[in-house]
Amino acid sequence: MTSGESGELKRSIGPRQLSMIAIGGAIGTGLFFASGAAIAQAGPGGALLAYATMGLAVYCMMQSLGEMATQLPIPGSFEAYAERFVDPSLAFAVGWNYWFSWAITLAAELVAGALIVQFWFPHSDSSLWAMGFFAVLLALNLLSVKAYAEAEYWFAGIKVVTVIIFVAVGFLMIAGMIGNQNSGFHNWTLSDPKTGTHAPFVGGFTAMLGVFLVAGFAFQGTEGVGLAAAETADPVKNVPKAIRTVFWRLLLFYIGAIFVAGTLIAYTNPNLLNADESHIAYSPFTMILQQLPRVGYYAANLMNAVILSSVLSCGNSSMYVASRMLHAMAHSRKAPKLFGGLNRRGVPVLALLATGSVSALAFFSTLVGDKKIYQLLYNASSLTGFIIWLGIAVCHLRFRKAWVAQGRSVDELKFRSKFYPYGPWLALVLFLIVLFGANIGVFQTPVFSWFDFITDYLIIPVIIILYLGHKIVNKTHLVPLKDCNFDPD
Repeated sequence: MTSGESGELKRSIGPRQLSMIAIGGAIGTGLFFASGAAIAQAGPGGALLAYATMGLAVYCMMQSLGEMATQLPIPGSFEAYAERFVDPSLAFAVGWNYWFSWAITLAAELVAGALIVQFWFPHSDSSLWAMGFFAVLLALNLLSVKAYAEAEYWFAGIKVVTVIIFVAVGFLMIAGMIGNQNSGFHNWTLSDPKTGTHAPFVGGFTAMLGVFLVAGFAFQGTEGVGLAAAETADPVKNVPKAIRTVFWRLLLFYIGAIFVAGTLIAYTNPNLLNADESHIAYSPFTMILQQLPRVGYYAANLMNAVILSSVLSCGNSSMYVASRMLHAMAHSRKAPKLFGGLNRRGVPVLALLATGSVSALAFFSTLVGDKKIYQLLYNASSLTGFIIWLGIAVCHLRFRKAWVAQGRSVDELKFRSKFYPYGPWLALVLFLIVLFGANIGVFQTPVFSWFDFITDYLIIPVIIILYLGHKIVNKTHLVPLKDCNFDPD
């Protein structure tokens, strides 16, 4: 193994793989399952508007990240940008938050994979399945970054093809060209006499606020492009290309899929709220495909296989981005030096094993209940994504100010973010609203749940403690604009 000082990450990720890494990280259970609950909660119009609004915020954030990652394709990405342009203490808090977020997301995905397999093997031991999936993902990541990227390319490809087929079939059903049960747009004007609600917008702004959270979770993972930039061939050319194409593909997939689901399934259908990893038949995708003659059984099996590949894809990405963040923090002395070492193939082995040790929590899921530990892990990891996105927006605002303050022209940037400064400010405000407001329902329930409160809000004070603790110990300060470092080495 090379030393942490001399070892360098290898630029082995090609353009096709980079685009798929960004797409694959953002198409998962948030689309296949949570979209159904979003339609039930806010109606077809509310869900569509919430996903579109969050998509706009993510687009602005990715433009900000693209400008910085193209100019400085360095290990650590937004953690390194926080140290260079804002405050080393913010970098410390952001880096550990990101590592922990994806390490426990990996654990959550292993539990989800075990739940999904029980569709075919209902009496099997979920812990053994979690261990098996973990071994496969660890092997892929230990081989080389090229092996990880190639595996992710095919994992993501399966999801992309499935969503395209679903949207195409859905539009044909809406037009009445195949199937005839739910063609047309009557579900957009549906009323529910039991609750007094009416499509397309159900539950007003409060319901949409809750869907903002679900939509944000669904888009998380796109920022992995920033970390992958350090191992991408010709990042000046390929990072902007990935940023530009990924957004439109995601928008097409998400907006198209939710439009189809909201049009063909009534928001009053109770099964929309029952969709989870152990009830594949209630995924909006399965419910719609089952409407086609003689394909219901095959549709359920096909979707189960696709969603399993989706979960493994997310786990694959989680292991990659978490280990690269830990490796980068080791080099900037925010984590133990031993995690900065690389083997001869350019893989941070000890950082990978440390990440895997956290995911081992999934192996104990049968002790406390699969669904309970999945909820705990998933809730704990979800809000951290919004904190990362907030950090990226703040870094970009400082990045651009420092660039100008040091006498550089904006025209010299290798890639310029659209809508600056309005884009990062819009993203920042929306992410703050979601971070503090989307879980407000925990205070509105008849019986207050401490479990829900802690899993919904605990990460916020933890981040503040990390930031203030590092600042007090190291006596850090806001980096002056004139001193911000634009050196790519």
